[in-house]
Amino acid sequence: MPGSRASVFGEAEQFQAALGVDGVAEFLVTGHRAFRARLTQVALDRVRLLAADEAQPRIAFVSVPAGMVLVAFPVDGGPSPSWGGIELRTGEMTTFGRGERLHSRTLGPCRWGAIQIPEDQLARYGCALTGSGFAVASAARWRPPRAELTQLRRLHSAAVRMAEARAGALTDPEAAHGLEQQLLHALIDCLSTGQADNETSAARRHRGILARFEDLLAAESSLRIAEMSAALGASERLLRECCNRQLGMSPSLYRRRRLLQQLHRALQDACGDVTSVSLVAERYRLRDLGRLAANYRTVYGELPSATLRRGSTRGR
Repeated sequence: MPGSRASVFGEAEQFQAALGVDGVAEFLVTGHRAFRARLTQVALDRVRLLAADEAQPRIAFVSVPAGMVLVAFPVDGGPSPSWGGIELRTGEMTTFGRGERLHSRTLGPCRWGAIQIPEDQLARYGCALTGSGFAVASAARWRPPRAELTQLRRLHSAAVRMAEARAGALTDPEAAHGLEQQLLHALIDCLSTGQADNETSAARRHRGILARFEDLLAAESSLRIAEMSAALGASERLLRECCNRQLGMSPSLYRRRRLLQQLHRALQDACGDVTSVSLVAERYRLRDLGRLAANYRTVYGELPSATLRRGSTRGR
């Protein structure tokens, strides 16, 4: 059933949870300021729309939901995330097919829009509107004609504004159906007339290495980087190159920042009977407490013990 939701977030984990239905599995904030983000999600009969306004740099690990195609583009000509290593400029958009896994990275404040549509629906509508076979590559950067992309962005923005101002308007089946048909037509115009740069085999391999790196971090975060590289079938140099290019940091630093964030969230949510940072840190196999405290203070502006006291007080 059509519907919408507009939310403002002051906590990264709440933002990640809201994006979970759209395929965001991991979310690492890489900035040091207070987190702020706004997210609007619009669900029509077949199409889902997203619009986000973020203040902090971050890295998100995204798995495109089964059977869906993800289309992403900048909003208002401002900074946009990179998607799977693809840096989008004004006038461009990117697509990723069902099940594709990728990292989306921002360097600071940015605004972006996205559309998710069932792959079979896109193929069927594309064939009907173009009169020929229609398929979208599993990963590609697109440069549609300006008029077509402007129309798509205008319809996307109109739907988002409607959702934010009058959420009930999208529960009208006729209005929602008409909007969806216009969006589908505009999207197919962009994809059928635009110039596409398909992902190279090397870029696809690098994206796959990073996706499996995420799997290892979730299952065996205590492995050394050399052991992870061997498990991935990649050299340490290649893993480092992939991380630096798409994540903006080395594999070891990315792992450390992920563990610090997990510790931070655990300390924030600690129950009143948890009185030791070391007990929580041991859960994540973080043993050098002196170095841990220094790194933690650099990122979060306070010692782990201060976060634990505040979390325990809130728990009580």
